[in-house]
Amino acid sequence: MPPAKSGIADYSAALVPHLERHAEIEVFAESSRPFDPRRHDIALYQVGNNEFHIHAYETALEHPGVVVLHEANLHHLICDLTIRRQNWDGYVAEAEYNGGEAARARAERARALEAGPDYEGLPMLRRLLERSRAAIVHSECVAGELRKAGFSRPVAVIPHGAWLPEDVDRMGYRQRLGLDESTPLVGIFGFLKPYKRIAESLRAFRRLVRLAPEAKMILVGEPHPDFPLASLIETLGLEAHVRMLGFTPAEDFMGYLGACDAVLNLRYPTVGESSGTLLRALGLGKAVLVSDVGSFREYPDDIVLKVPAGAGEEDFIFEYLDLLVSRPSAARELGKNARAWVERECSWPSVAERYARFLEAVARGETYNPAAAKPAAVEKEQPPPARAPVPEAYLKSWAVTESSQTYLDIHLTRLRRTLEITPPGTAGERILEMGAYMQITPALHTRLGYGEVRGCYLGSRGRTDQKQAVSLDGEAFHCEIDLFNAEKDVFPYPDGHFSTVLCCELIEHLAEDPMFLMSEVNRVLRPGGHLVLTTPNIGSLHSISAILQGYHPGFFPAYLKPAGEDSEPEARHNREYTPKEIMLLFLDAGFEVTLLETGPFRDAPRPEDRWIEHLLERYLLPLDLRGDGIYAVGRKTGPVKQRYPSWLYS
Repeated sequence: MPPAKSGIADYSAALVPHLERHAEIEVFAESSRPFDPRRHDIALYQVGNNEFHIHAYETALEHPGVVVLHEANLHHLICDLTIRRQNWDGYVAEAEYNGGEAARARAERARALEAGPDYEGLPMLRRLLERSRAAIVHSECVAGELRKAGFSRPVAVIPHGAWLPEDVDRMGYRQRLGLDESTPLVGIFGFLKPYKRIAESLRAFRRLVRLAPEAKMILVGEPHPDFPLASLIETLGLEAHVRMLGFTPAEDFMGYLGACDAVLNLRYPTVGESSGTLLRALGLGKAVLVSDVGSFREYPDDIVLKVPAGAGEEDFIFEYLDLLVSRPSAARELGKNARAWVERECSWPSVAERYARFLEAVARGETYNPAAAKPAAVEKEQPPPARAPVPEAYLKSWAVTESSQTYLDIHLTRLRRTLEITPPGTAGERILEMGAYMQITPALHTRLGYGEVRGCYLGSRGRTDQKQAVSLDGEAFHCEIDLFNAEKDVFPYPDGHFSTVLCCELIEHLAEDPMFLMSEVNRVLRPGGHLVLTTPNIGSLHSISAILQGYHPGFFPAYLKPAGEDSEPEARHNREYTPKEIMLLFLDAGFEVTLLETGPFRDAPRPEDRWIEHLLERYLLPLDLRGDGIYAVGRKTGPVKQRYPSWLYS
């Protein structure tokens, strides 16, 4: 586990929180803690090919469980366990156990310093596989190697989990490097070993520099002691174009990865290993080059560029880099495909669920069915079929006063879209509209079909107003409006009382505790019930334009003049939100986001803000979710997860 300088440590740290949703877990990261397998249903071992995994390897031999092999080779691990401990007899014996007399003879030559250990030819897997109850691998390539080695027990192919960061500061890290937004930047990341084709990549990059003299490269990771990388860069005359940044903390590692336009993740020879760096790059939506070998060959052709190993390798690297630098749109399209693929196939929640189902099958002695272990993500609620919008004339028929007509004229687009995204109800279902103005409230019954429509509004707790509305067409509608403070008072409804709650243009008014409101909404919704939320978008094109020109980015930042004694209290906008924050609000409150979009907040079009789109595009910043208003729908999946999330509360 971290802070060990191991990709598998990072992998384990990412997996455990998601796996804890399915199983009770105890982590043993060092040999100083006693491990009693009788206290657990099953043991899971993350085993990699280096000294960090000696404890896991030795414990897996003593107490058989499920072993996760991140590559089809443990020869370096065995060397660390034997040769580095001055135990040549143990190394020779292990070589013979794995490969017979020929392997023993090669090991004796290594002992005599006549040859090096046969790292690629002798995987050293036999002893661990013989002792393991089952195995987890990340590719069909490694699964095939296990079967060729004679392993006949259960094997699950579970994709390597992918990091999907949203907040990497691309331009901040480019500023650290002294680069502007348009300078082409190529990166190589991780332990800088020769087999990562670094020499070939540098030679190809030198050819690229002749065509694009502004291009730069960074090497981020610990240098290999036997690989004279600095002198190679100097020999190739690339000192002005290539920088070695050394080992960096995880946050900086991700920052520099996010700063790149293209990432080289090449390796040959390979023993089927997976790459956490590759998954990070794909999750960031980067254009990536991989070697067309082993497990990397299994990635879809539309998310990575594959470089054949051997003759012509340097030419392929150069041609691909030239393509990505000369056609940035091609790089962006490749990255977009990559991001979508890892979201669909490799998210940590889906990976953890596959782990849990396989471990449960092994623990119970049942047959594991990969088809039945598809992640729950594919079972997400599908959006309801499109239905005819509520006619404009119908909504206007309920605006019987001059003030309500003015309000409707300004907010018509928002109100119609709110009704379109609200799940329809039945005669036996209840819906609550928070902050009910009686503008769309009748339509919740007459057009969406809810049998009971309830409203609530800010006021003295315990009071209920009887509201009666009559449309211009003579249609009557009655609704009870309960008064209370939505961020302080317990809602006056039983648990699970409503099928749907509308919280429209309300969350931005709260001054103290928005998660109180979200917690109470969770409580009064039935399992699987829906929350519909709309609010202004402070990340909109309009807001960015305003702040860049020296104005406040909020849609309604003004203070309110004191009202008369007989006037109803009005709440100013205290905090406006971005779409990402609304997504976090839903997740922390126990909701699955089923819809998140932006659109018009008021009906006035803003063509003058189009220049912001060009600015965002130039700096490779996201263009989506930039409308004036946020429209979100969430489905209740469980209790509140974070009562005071750190992104919202100090």
